[in-house]
Amino acid sequence: MLGLYSAAMARFSTRTGRSLEPNELALEVGRRRSLGAPLLDLTVSNPTAAGIEYPTDRIAAALALTAGAVYRPDARGLSRAREAVSADYARRGVDVGPNRILLTASTSESYAFLFKLLCDPGDTVLVPVPSYPLFEHLAALECVEAVPYPLVYHGSWRLDLEALASAVDARSRAVIVVNPNNPTGSFLRPEELQGLQLLAARHGLAIVADEVFACYDWSGARDQLPELCGDLPALTFCLGGLSKAAGLPQMKLGWLIARGPAPLVEAALSRLELVADTFLSVGTPVQEAAAALLEAGEEIRGRITERCRANLRALPGLMRGHPACEALPVEGGWSCVLRLPRTCGDEERVLGLVREDGVLVHPGYFFDFANEGYVVASLLTNPAAFREGIGRLLARSDSGF
Repeated sequence: MLGLYSAAMARFSTRTGRSLEPNELALEVGRRRSLGAPLLDLTVSNPTAAGIEYPTDRIAAALALTAGAVYRPDARGLSRAREAVSADYARRGVDVGPNRILLTASTSESYAFLFKLLCDPGDTVLVPVPSYPLFEHLAALECVEAVPYPLVYHGSWRLDLEALASAVDARSRAVIVVNPNNPTGSFLRPEELQGLQLLAARHGLAIVADEVFACYDWSGARDQLPELCGDLPALTFCLGGLSKAAGLPQMKLGWLIARGPAPLVEAALSRLELVADTFLSVGTPVQEAAAALLEAGEEIRGRITERCRANLRALPGLMRGHPACEALPVEGGWSCVLRLPRTCGDEERVLGLVREDGVLVHPGYFFDFANEGYVVASLLTNPAAFREGIGRLLARSDSGF
C-alpha cells in the first residue's frame, strides 16, 4: 500500500505555498558559477565569507568552556548569557537589565516568538518598505499577514507616519521598524519615534524594533536613534544578536529586549517564556560562551567597520563623472543604494550586468522599492571587487542599459 502513495497525494499547509522555483536571475548566476566564469558578487552579506580576518583562536577558546557539557535549560536563557548581553549594551551606554532580556537562536526566531505572542491567525503586522524581504515569509509561517507601510525619500529616508496610521485597522497587532533600515541605512529620528509611540499606544499596538545593525553608525548624527531605550509608552521589543553585532552568524544566538509599561512588559515576558520553554532552541555552549564571544566580537566588528568605511569612502570618487547616477546617503548598516537612470527595467539591468559584465547586485524589487531604477550593493564586499564592480555598473548605466 505504501508504494501507492505519491507526492501528488500529499497535503501541505498554505503557509509554505509560495513558489520554490528559482527566478531568472538566480538561474543565470547558478549557470555562470557552474561554468566557472568570474563573477564580482556585490551582494555578499555573510561576513565570514567576505575575506575578513577572524580571531579564530579566541572563538575556539570561548566554545571550549566545559560548562557547555551540562544541560540546565532556562527558557529565558542562562542568566550568565543574559548578563553578558546586558553588559555589552552597557558598554555602549544603554541600560538593559538582564531580567528584560530573552534569548533566542536568531532574530528570525525572535520574530516568530513575537508573532506567536501578539497575533492570532489572520491578524496583521505592519512592515516597512523598502526593507529586507523576510517579514512576509516569517509572518506567513505564523498565519499572520505582513502589511506594508512606506519609507519615503526626500534627500533622506523617513517614516511616512500618515501612511502608517492609515494602514492600521482592527486586525493590526504590531509595527515593525528596522533601525537602521536594511538596505536604506536610515536611522529613526526622535520625532519619528514619538509619533510611532503615540500611534502604537493609541491603537494598542506593540512596536518591534530590529536593531541588528545599530552598532554600525556611519553618520554620527545627533538627531538619530541607534537604539530605542528609556521609558517608552508603548510595549516595545528591541531585537539584536551575535550575527551582526559580533559578525558571528554561525553562532546562532539572538535576543529580544522588552521595554514599555512595567505591567505589559512582565505579562509579555511571562508569555514569551512559555513560548521559549516549548522550543528550548538556544544551545548551551553558545550561551556559556556569550561573554567571550561578545568580547571577540568587538575585534570582528572593528574589522567589519573598516571594510564598510573603506567602501563608503570610495563611493564619491566612483560616482564622479556619472551625473545621471546617485549614491544615496548611508547612515548605517552594511548596504548602499544606488539610483540609476530608468533606461530599462531592474530585472533586465541586473541580468545584463551578470551576463555582460560579470557583476551581481541586488535589484531594487528584491527590497520592494516602490519604483524601478534602484540597485543595492553590499559594503562587506572586498574593496577591490567593490570598486571594480561599481565601476562596471556605472559604465553599463552610462551606455543606456
